[in-house]
Amino acid sequence: MARVLLAFAASISCSAPLHAQGSDAAYPDRPITVVVPFSAGGDADLAARNLAKAAHGILPQPLVVLNKGGANGAIGSQYVREAAPDGYTLLLARVGPQAILPALQPSLKYKWNDFTPLGLLDLNPMVCVVNGDAPYRTLRDLLDAIKAQPGKLNYSTSGPATALNLATQVLLDAAGLPRHAAAEIVYKGGGEATAAVLSKEVQFSCNNVTALIGNVKAGRLRALVTTTARPLTELPDVPTARQAGFPQLERVNGWSALYGPPGMPRPLVERWANLLGRLAEDKDWVAGVQNIGSIPNILSPGDTTQFVSEQYRMFSDLGTKLGIQIK
Repeated sequence: MARVLLAFAASISCSAPLHAQGSDAAYPDRPITVVVPFSAGGDADLAARNLAKAAHGILPQPLVVLNKGGANGAIGSQYVREAAPDGYTLLLARVGPQAILPALQPSLKYKWNDFTPLGLLDLNPMVCVVNGDAPYRTLRDLLDAIKAQPGKLNYSTSGPATALNLATQVLLDAAGLPRHAAAEIVYKGGGEATAAVLSKEVQFSCNNVTALIGNVKAGRLRALVTTTARPLTELPDVPTARQAGFPQLERVNGWSALYGPPGMPRPLVERWANLLGRLAEDKDWVAGVQNIGSIPNILSPGDTTQFVSEQYRMFSDLGTKLGIQIK
């Protein structure tokens, strides 16, 4: 991973510097707003604040985080889509509103490619958890309980078209259980979905590791499986999807990216690519990403577009297979 990051940093070293010549040479001359399309305290919010902290030492103006949640991330995303493409309103893009919603909700007001990708930031694996006091010691224990009591166990998500929902749907499908074998309880964001397991309002949740890792390490939550192909460094004893017997879960992972509104000028895109490439070598930013359980994975704007395109197609296919469509 380190080699990939360094290679990318080298590849953009000749990009336009942050204070290039031209009419926008002073950019930024005022604070930049980074819109998080979810509530405070969740994994998207943490990713944005880690980015803002790291950029403080590079940019002459601060990144100001604005939480604008609602409609599974669509409200904040649409807000940025309609913003001026001057580089002063950006989006902390996430898999839900940028790939899953466009794939599964035909009535959505924007498409997956209606933005200007500036770069992928990180990968955020999923982890399925129960309360630390729950009787379920393994994923099989939980699935057996769901099978024995169809419709009785609850799980928390941040909406019907989010990675939290789809991870559980993929798990139930892989176990040969119907979609409604467990009841979905929707919360405003990943932080609230985690709190619901902690308070025992629900029995389990498949959530981004960022929203869970502190409570897992403290023993307040018990992790049953990760969606990674290899064990997580921060949770080495938690079985991977393949080890638990459900490799299908590897298809569902979260991620963070930085987007601008459609039509951002190429010089600004290059400047942000340059800045994100510098972050790849920033030990504090890398440590911040890893401390919340994510995996640093800086990509160029072009590679980010390709990555999200593949994600969109995957979730379109998944929605067709599982019969999921948001109306």
